[in-house]
Amino acid sequence: MSITHIVLLLLVVVLIFGTKKLRNIGSDLGGAMRDFKKGLDGDEEARQQREREEKLRADPPASTQVPPAHSETSEPRDRAP
Repeated sequence: MSITHIVLLLLVVVLIFGTKKLRNIGSDLGGAMRDFKKGLDGDEEARQQREREEKLRADPPASTQVPPAHSETSEPRDRAP
């Protein structure tokens, strides 16, 4: 197919549908592709979230122990004032 055929074909398409209709078709097609990609990515994110939750259930993080509370002064208790 030569460049002349392609240009002639595009000209006929523009004459049949009009520029406004072609613009709407292009934006609809772009939106559909964006939603499709977002749907694929959403499934990937959900799968990763499930894997993280399963990993936490299998190997829970170590609990941190709270150190004992000190008195108001920093002096040892065995010393009398």
